[in-house]
Amino acid sequence: MNLLIVEDEVRLRTSLANNIPWEDHGIEIVGLAGRGLEALHLYRRGKPDIVLLDIRIPEMDGIELAREMIKVNPLVKIIILSGYDNFSFAQSALEIGVSKYLLKPADDAEILQAVLDAAEQSRQELDRLYNQEALQQKWLQQLPNLQNSFFQNWMNGKYAAWEIGKYGGELQIDLPAEAQYAVVVLDMDPLSDEETRFNGKDVSLLQFSLNSIVREIMAGEHNVWVLTAQEGYTVLVFHSPLAEDSNGMMLAVNVAVANLLSKVKECLKLTASAGICGETCCPEQLHLIYAQAIRALQGRVVYGPDIAIPYKEQQQSVDTWSMLPNYEKNLEIAVETGDEEQAGQALQSVWESAVAKAGTVDDVQEWVLYFSSVLVRIIHRQGWRLKEVLGEDFEYLHHPQQLVTKEKIHAWLQRTVGRMIAYVRKQREAVDNQIVKKILQIVDKELHTELTLLTVADRLFVNSSYLSRLFKREMGTTFSAYVLEHKMERAKQLLQQGAKVSDASNQVGYKDVSYFTKVFRKFWGVTPGEVKR
Repeated sequence: MNLLIVEDEVRLRTSLANNIPWEDHGIEIVGLAGRGLEALHLYRRGKPDIVLLDIRIPEMDGIELAREMIKVNPLVKIIILSGYDNFSFAQSALEIGVSKYLLKPADDAEILQAVLDAAEQSRQELDRLYNQEALQQKWLQQLPNLQNSFFQNWMNGKYAAWEIGKYGGELQIDLPAEAQYAVVVLDMDPLSDEETRFNGKDVSLLQFSLNSIVREIMAGEHNVWVLTAQEGYTVLVFHSPLAEDSNGMMLAVNVAVANLLSKVKECLKLTASAGICGETCCPEQLHLIYAQAIRALQGRVVYGPDIAIPYKEQQQSVDTWSMLPNYEKNLEIAVETGDEEQAGQALQSVWESAVAKAGTVDDVQEWVLYFSSVLVRIIHRQGWRLKEVLGEDFEYLHHPQQLVTKEKIHAWLQRTVGRMIAYVRKQREAVDNQIVKKILQIVDKELHTELTLLTVADRLFVNSSYLSRLFKREMGTTFSAYVLEHKMERAKQLLQQGAKVSDASNQVGYKDVSYFTKVFRKFWGVTPGEVKR
């Protein structure tokens, strides 16, 4: 804490400055003054936290000087040091906010304690002020999120009419007294297979980019709020006076949305789509037209991407279930046999006869659920675990609404069937790998015997032709070449360790030493005896 001493008596001023151990208590003297104007000048320049002030000084009365200092900084702590036991002086000092009124001659300990008390009071007030400012700053930082949560709850129908006005006012949202509302929901379209800058993991990033672009474009518009829905969608809530024609308002909304989608495409070089409510409404019915906008956006599955879709009542769909041939069994057989071509044909047949012709959102969603159930049944019949087979595509079983276009549905089905085929093949490879692993274990443990492909095949209960091809495919060499290489490696190692040629021959399965020597020399280019020496 910083201290300014104001005392017109030089000897006392010097004593106050030098005889009290200020530094030991964290108090730093920033100035000494003997006159009123001089003191005010030092105070304004040094901004001390505490002022030790004589009430009788030249040029300016102490009370008047204290009043000026408090005007500059209301938090300053002023301690009056007076030789006058005058109630009116003390009363005036307390009225303007002086912390302490000491009478001369006050001893050093009393003065020090008064300054320390003032310092502690100042610290507490500063902490309290800082905490208030920090809370205010946090409130301002969190306000956009709180406002967004308010709109989310409003759009989901969680507020009564009186709560909308009450909570909106508390969150500093200027809600018009009488207005009609319209809602638009925007979302980025699925990425095409040709897109190389982004992938499926960038969905949240692209939704954030869409929201940022829309906020920037709509920043100057006072009749629209830009929000973020829990699903990551960007939501626009338009409002206009009740006196305005609702049809005219909806026309203006459609024009604005088409313009937005065009600018998004220009900025991101990617497309987005929008669902537009079918009518305007009062505040209490906002959740109804929000649901309309969501439903309209789902129309991408029928109309494709890069489109603004107004909400329309769904027409009666055509019943195609009775016309669907039984392709499910063909698909299951193709998966079980690992026949990728047959599986693709079965899938395409169902797609062309049903899904590709679906004309409503409900129809398409019905087919997605059908396909999901078929794939789940096939996987479970094989005794497999869904997540293990489907990998990242498992997510679509829980959230089929993420399949927002027919193209994305088709790609998902092709990937899923492809994963199932790959899983069948992987299982076969795992079985094959187990067989090869057993072969290698036999060779390693039984190099001292005469190993042949036929005897190993019999022990593993497979035919030798299959075993030969399997071993060559997995190991890149023939069974006999692999066995010979390992026998010769073991023999060389034994000879280098001091074993006799006959012992080395016997331990790698050669009963005839001369034949062993011939084979060894052909493999290594030297005789066993030369290696031993």
